[in-house]
Amino acid sequence: MFEGFKRHQINVGEVEIACVVAGEGEPVLMLHGFPQTMAVWAKIAPALVAQGHRVVCADLRGYGASSKPTALSSLANYGFRAMALDQLALMRALGHTRFHLVGHDRGARVAHRLALDHPDSVASVALMDIVPTTVLLTDLRKEVAHSYWHWFFLSQPAPFPERMIEADPDFFFESCLFGWGAAGPEDFNAEQLLAYRESWRDPATIAGYCNDYRAALAVDFADDSIDQGRRIAVPAQILYGASGAMARHYDIPATWSERFTTLASEAIPGGHFFPDSAPDEVAKRLDTFIAQHPLQDWP
Repeated sequence: MFEGFKRHQINVGEVEIACVVAGEGEPVLMLHGFPQTMAVWAKIAPALVAQGHRVVCADLRGYGASSKPTALSSLANYGFRAMALDQLALMRALGHTRFHLVGHDRGARVAHRLALDHPDSVASVALMDIVPTTVLLTDLRKEVAHSYWHWFFLSQPAPFPERMIEADPDFFFESCLFGWGAAGPEDFNAEQLLAYRESWRDPATIAGYCNDYRAALAVDFADDSIDQGRRIAVPAQILYGASGAMARHYDIPATWSERFTTLASEAIPGGHFFPDSAPDEVAKRLDTFIAQHPLQDWP
């Protein structure tokens, strides 16, 4: 997996961020979601390298091979702002002051926050299969709550969710992958699925997942509420699973239309985990969008 990519473990301050890097050309940072790792990009990243991009795939703090700090007395160190600063520092350590940004699920929420806080560092941003955090939590449809129950289970005080998950992590996380994502085992590459399993079997990773979701309710909702009404002057691409829960219950492009000055959107066949089930389609859409917004053309 990631043949030809160089692996790094880079100190960005209070944590180390794991990543793989390959290619020459305009830099592209790719951020995964829950309950996955950078392995989600194992089929997509090489395709972008082949199209002339320098691709960086990173694990978020609390996930994969990146550091998993405790939440201590504040959950702010698991907020999307802290995660965004990790990734900004990572790219600067790799020599990139401006870059294209791609995120799926939790990675998309980190990407949104990074574009909000540091727009001069972002040449373009692609967000995959999310609605804004404030929309999901203030306009929570009962059907979405039924599908996205994990938001509220994982955010319960420690150690309740951790203990429950540790009893059988494969059962729990595969229920997420194959349940609310409108996907089945056949939609996942065996090697990538093994990488996800190896990660989520680690109790420290389970705690990291929980702290991420605790921070969403305790920190990120407030941060995003403060930024309501702001429009980001970074070209944005919204991709979403045509048969996923988000697309069934929200007009996803409409939820983002007032948040970016330039917005393109497109449905991809499949559910929430379409980067796994339709990697060629995703790579094609990303390459086309990135090519339309070269670094030297903006701002």
